Amino acid sequence: MSSFQLSMNESSKPASSRWRRVLLKVSGEALAGDQLQNIDPKITMAIAREVASVTRLGIEVALVVGGGNIFRGSSWAGCSGLDRSSADYIGMLATVMNAIFLQATMESIGIPTRVQTAFRMSEVAEPYIRRRAVRHLEKGRVVIFAAGIGNPFFTTDTAAALRCAEINAEVVLKATNVDGVFDDDPKLNPEARLLDTLTYQEVISKDLSVMDMTAITLCQENNIPVVVFNLNKPGNIEKAIKGEKVGTLIGATWNSTMSIT
Repeated sequence: MSSFQLSMNESSKPASSRWRRVLLKVSGEALAGDQLQNIDPKITMAIAREVASVTRLGIEVALVVGGGNIFRGSSWAGCSGLDRSSADYIGMLATVMNAIFLQATMESIGIPTRVQTAFRMSEVAEPYIRRRAVRHLEKGRVVIFAAGIGNPFFTTDTAAALRCAEINAEVVLKATNVDGVFDDDPKLNPEARLLDTLTYQEVISKDLSVMDMTAITLCQENNIPVVVFNLNKPGNIEKAIKGEKVGTLIGATWNSTMSIT
């Protein structure tokens, strides 16, 4: 990003926010909440309300949503003769279902929202067109990207990193069911320590299960910081979008300028 682009971004940021445009990645598992149903309406409403609170500040928000609460392609590949490509396409369709549900929830509380899919489903959503997505964001609409990148063998984490770079968003915010990245599995080790910051290289060299390596590498190559935080704690989405300290920050440091590491 050029110094001219950086200065333009700095001048257009809302006064109370560190970022002007963000990409929020919501996993499918997070949408399931207590796992008693595929989608927990309380979770989608909580996301909608916190997104609404920051869009009123002038922050532009795009989302990429996963589909693991309904169908995870990598888990089903090989079952009943289902090949990996076909399984991944089914998984992409699951992300569209989640996206439409999220759109309906957001619009029920007055947030103008558009769903764009990586392959054409014109009866239910727009096709992904980068310029159109950017225009929606500039008009204050939330854009939900569904169907991953439209190709098998790529995760929705990679889709989040790719869409973030394409629309010139400044950060990937990964909403999960854990507080961030730990130095050990907190479920097995109660002494596991939450890490405030990590470099991209530390994530890669330690093989930390934050995002897949393709997504992390894409973020590293484009100097995109990643924030991993707990979706289930009230206020965390708003804090993450506004750039307040929450969870684990990858590829940058927690300061007023968010310097890239």
